[in-house]
Amino acid sequence: MRIRIVDAFTDRPFAGNPAGVLLLDAFPDDAWLQDVAREVNHAETAFAHRLPRGEGGEADWALRWFTPATEVAMCGHATLATAHVLHTTGGHEGPVRFATRSGVLIATPREDGSITLDFPTAPLTPVDIPEGVAEALGAEPLTACDTGPNVGDLLIELADEKTVRSLAPDLRALARYSERGIIATARAEDPAQGHDFVSRCFFPNVGIDEDPVTGSAHTALAPFWSQRLGRPDLTGLQASPRSGRVRTELRDDRTLLIGRAVTVIDGELLTP
Repeated sequence: MRIRIVDAFTDRPFAGNPAGVLLLDAFPDDAWLQDVAREVNHAETAFAHRLPRGEGGEADWALRWFTPATEVAMCGHATLATAHVLHTTGGHEGPVRFATRSGVLIATPREDGSITLDFPTAPLTPVDIPEGVAEALGAEPLTACDTGPNVGDLLIELADEKTVRSLAPDLRALARYSERGIIATARAEDPAQGHDFVSRCFFPNVGIDEDPVTGSAHTALAPFWSQRLGRPDLTGLQASPRSGRVRTELRDDRTLLIGRAVTVIDGELLTP
């Protein structure tokens, strides 16, 4: 069967966040899906199949995401990658509605070649900074927020962009502080560089030491920084080694994530 590797939230190969994408006739058993995701060994592999006309209700395709270790409730970059494959191969025209564990997610192609994802905004709950998290992260937090069940991270605000970029955390120690992991963020040092805030994401609990660019995390970062900066439309730079930009637009209880994607591998999966 056809398998593609797509770099998401970037306009050039070998940057952004790579995702495996498989378009299927139906979902095989979960063990097979997990085996393929482990073999692909990227942050997420997306599996999608078309819903029969009239049976999909509000959705056109069913979509699931697996890390090398587990299935996840929400993934932005692999959704972007799947929409990119559908639109560039003629698999679907116009907005595509995905039925997922996080509800119906809509991906809409734009005239400039980018894609807009319509995701639920993460509910942010301020929490006390957990004891020991500063030592595990290697930096002193300013504030902390729980990001709710779909995202499942602890969002940590740090002093400045330089601190975020220089993090070298103790990943084993970080694993105890949230369901998925830690989002570390700070205000941009120089907004003239094209971004309003920076972030890095560490997800040891789902088998990802550092995620290159995390769409789901930006459903929490968008409301967090929109409140502080007083603007609903922002651009985030995820300052991982691969790096990538996510444009965000806050719309009440929805967050629009806007980015590009590039297919870098298009091949055949040789497996029963």
